[in-house]
Amino acid sequence: MVFFCQNNQWAISEPTTNQTKIPLYRRASGFGFPGVRVDGNDVLACLAVTRWALDHARSGNGPVLIEAFTYRMGAHTTSDDPTRYRPSEETEAWKAKDPISRLKAHLEKEGLADEEFFAAVDAESEQLGLRVREGVRSMPDPDPTLIFDHVYAEPHALVDEERAEYVEYAASFEAGENL
Repeated sequence: MVFFCQNNQWAISEPTTNQTKIPLYRRASGFGFPGVRVDGNDVLACLAVTRWALDHARSGNGPVLIEAFTYRMGAHTTSDDPTRYRPSEETEAWKAKDPISRLKAHLEKEGLADEEFFAAVDAESEQLGLRVREGVRSMPDPDPTLIFDHVYAEPHALVDEERAEYVEYAASFEAGENL
């Protein structure tokens, strides 16, 4: 298994440095497997590290945690105002590291892509986005009790109790008790 953590440096309006005293990738060692930090704004570096991690895991060497270190450019939620807790200079500095712009510049510089290529990629991605959104919207709702499955490797009495409480609660709506 490969765990891929996009670390955008913010936990709502708190920097991750207030949440943990060590870099996130180092937490993997506490579970006995390797962790690595990669520049999350470097598409080619992310690709290389992810390929290595997948090869590591597929070869039977156990899991890997990848921490892609990046930056959350926008607000966390519609009610969040990041200008209250982040200096504008910091955000501006990260704008220059935009991964899509960086990759586009690299491909153009190396003569590997031109405007026609990028227009085709944009059109294809728009169509893919439409298909994915339509597919997701047409999916049936999952059974809500599935959330209680696989919480632990073995059955657990507390989880069983919580499932039973939820089933009873949900049934009360069907019976019209909570309407």
